[in-house]
Amino acid sequence: MSGERVTLTDAPRYAPTWLELREPADAEARSRDLLVPLRRHLAETLATRGSLLIRDLGCGTGSMQRWLAPQLDGPQRWILQDHDADLLAFASANAAEAAADASRVTVMTRHADLTELSPGDLRSTSLITASALLDLLSVDEIDRLAATCVEAGCPALITLSVTGAVDFSPADPLDEELAAGFADHLRHHVEGRELLGPDAGGAAADAFTRRGWVVEQRSSVWRLGAAHADLTAEWLRGWVPAAAALRGHDAEDYLTRRLDALATGDLRVTIHHTDLLALPHGATTMLGAAE
Repeated sequence: MSGERVTLTDAPRYAPTWLELREPADAEARSRDLLVPLRRHLAETLATRGSLLIRDLGCGTGSMQRWLAPQLDGPQRWILQDHDADLLAFASANAAEAAADASRVTVMTRHADLTELSPGDLRSTSLITASALLDLLSVDEIDRLAATCVEAGCPALITLSVTGAVDFSPADPLDEELAAGFADHLRHHVEGRELLGPDAGGAAADAFTRRGWVVEQRSSVWRLGAAHADLTAEWLRGWVPAAAALRGHDAEDYLTRRLDALATGDLRVTIHHTDLLALPHGATTMLGAAE
């Protein structure tokens, strides 16, 4: 990437237990519509190269690889990249090993920050993927990521970018204000970097579109409740304090009400994200075939 290089040494460290909790909800939420044009594009790559090379940025425990690899045909080599060596070890040990057509899937790891990625790294890469990552980036970092992909001609599938929108059932008078507070919390400064938070998905779409690429976006939604009780409770315990902090609220009573409703099976939470597929200029998305 051109310009000043920023390392994400201040990026949060996520415990494998949290990432494991969210993996089923992530898998349910990701848009399958976008896989239709993606498979079509990658089929052309397979015909030319005989295999796929996929790089997963900020891979965490490897949930994206486990979700996507079995849905794509052909031999696949994955590079799992993260700044957390412990998560890389977990991801490598628990990776999917077979493609949709039973072709072999192999993985290697790279311990590195996202901002160390260069167009040269992507010259032979068929696809980059990322999940729940963009909100941790600044507008300049997102723009450089798009520029790197475009210069290398490497498509991108970026899923579960948080939008900040949250819906609760039953409703509570504090819901709307806390949702706004959480969106503000995501737009924070870290050592001179202004993170985009809920604006990141739109910024990424704009960055690719300005460079002439075909961009499609789809909603990806967590639908939480009794079926995901452990995840919902853990999410509430993180979301409520973060959402309340900038609004000067003591939300302990609110959190108690919400956890009590969850325990009785009455609480439903809808958490909105967006997925993005960016393909080189001239690509045919064929999304109509998926709808």
